[in-house]
Amino acid sequence: MTSHDVVDKLRYHFRLRKVGHGGTLDPMATGLLILLLGKGTKLSQHIMGTDKEYEGIMRLGAVTDSQDADGEVLEEKDASAITREQVLDAMAQRRGDQMQTPPMVSAIKKNGVPLYKLARKGQIVEREPRLIHVYRFDLLDYKNPDATFALKCTKGTYVRTLCHDIGESLGCGAHLVSLRRTAIGNLHVDHATSLDDLLTGSVEALGEKVVPIYAFTAE
Repeated sequence: MTSHDVVDKLRYHFRLRKVGHGGTLDPMATGLLILLLGKGTKLSQHIMGTDKEYEGIMRLGAVTDSQDADGEVLEEKDASAITREQVLDAMAQRRGDQMQTPPMVSAIKKNGVPLYKLARKGQIVEREPRLIHVYRFDLLDYKNPDATFALKCTKGTYVRTLCHDIGESLGCGAHLVSLRRTAIGNLHVDHATSLDDLLTGSVEALGEKVVPIYAFTAE
């Protein structure tokens, strides 16, 4: 299910005229998706521009064409000798300001065409690197070949690209196998409601879940 699918389900179920979201989740990702109703849709760009927090699992030893588990494996290497200290060091080098080149399998457009459509045709085009900032990149658990991490970063950061780049620096390759968005700005997934609960409730129950606009901008 895509983020757009979630928006459609809410719109048609409750017969709402204006529904949007505050930042796409990749189909393989779970976690917090902010839904915007009515005048709240005007906040879309503001919310997309806020910092994000994630928890995920990076798997060493394989490179995929999408940099995550949804892609085809391009290369496999033995990662059994990679230590926890090596992973910690590689992650530490990814903190702070850096230029990141978006992956080909992404929704970024080139001459009006999403890159992932070009990638499906086997085309690779030049992408402009973007400035991102990683505030926190912590290793929560390491059971080779899987590294569980927590991350806080600026908008436009491709977590799967961070994993891919770490794999390159370690010389064994890596890709993202699990990702959960835990926070957007000052809103946390712990206070969220599941889509199933929203769709089985009434319009009045939906109204009780609505967060006022000022909550998105409050410090």
